[in-house]
Amino acid sequence: MNRNKHLPLTETTYYVLLSLLEPAHGYVIMQKVEELSNQQVRIAAGTLYGAIENLLKHDLIQSVKGEDKRRKTYVITEKGLEVLKLDFERMQHLIRVTERLLNK
Repeated sequence: MNRNKHLPLTETTYYVLLSLLEPAHGYVIMQKVEELSNQQVRIAAGTLYGAIENLLKHDLIQSVKGEDKRRKTYVITEKGLEVLKLDFERMQHLIRVTERLLNK
């Protein structure tokens, strides 16, 4: 597994990237994060837009043209998808090691 400077992702960032596998604007992202996390993670608008700015800065997401010109729409980039997959692999490794050690 390759180490990446963006890893580990925070839980919120992980869910935001997952929610952007399909283009979405802020309110939809907030709804998807809540749904994906089984209502365990709720993002306030200010927190979300701070996360979006950070993800844009690191080229993990990008702005795309959406149907509603009043709202900015975002989608995960190839780089973002790679980081998401690397963090998924990292977590799978943690689970395998933990299961092995707890089930001795």
